[in-house]
Amino acid sequence: MSVSLKNILKNYFAAFLIAVFIYTSNFLNTDLFNFGEYNFVVWFVLSIFCFASGWFINRQVGWHHGGKVLFAIIVAITILSLITVTFFSEYFGTNQIITENLILFSLRNITLGAMGFFGMAVQEVLSGEREAVILREKLKIYEDNIIDSKKEAELTLKEAEIKAKEILTDAEAQAKNIILKKERIERELKEFIQAEKELIKKYKDL
Repeated sequence: MSVSLKNILKNYFAAFLIAVFIYTSNFLNTDLFNFGEYNFVVWFVLSIFCFASGWFINRQVGWHHGGKVLFAIIVAITILSLITVTFFSEYFGTNQIITENLILFSLRNITLGAMGFFGMAVQEVLSGEREAVILREKLKIYEDNIIDSKKEAELTLKEAEIKAKEILTDAEAQAKNIILKKERIERELKEFIQAEKELIKKYKDL
């Protein structure tokens, strides 16, 4: 049980962080398009945090499941933000032109959520490139192994051909020796028979 809880915290901690970052942005300056020095720094830091959270979400749970989780977070936090802003309109200073303010709050949440998606996309692309490099290296190794295997097979075939020729040559030499021995034995046998005949003839003449 503890291991399962540990895995859940490890896989979804970044998702929890990005939810906190998006919801916390509601308590900043409501003017999303005011690019003053202070606002720019704050939004830049929040965007970096959301980007990093999206990066870790994709790294831990993958693009498909992580995308569903992040989309659900954006929708849920946006709805929660609208409810919060509506009920505490005096605190957020949204008493006038409430619809436009709600749209602005929704836009800022969606913008930070999009930074999370951007972080996921960058991590996915880099991970894909890394896997492609690894696959290319593996393919190169396999090709080198195939070439080496072909060379070894060719060498083995040549060695087998050389041994076969040596065996054939030895067999032919042994066959010639046997034939020569046979011819010598036949010749000696004929000479022995001829000598015996002559000896018998001389014995009869006596």
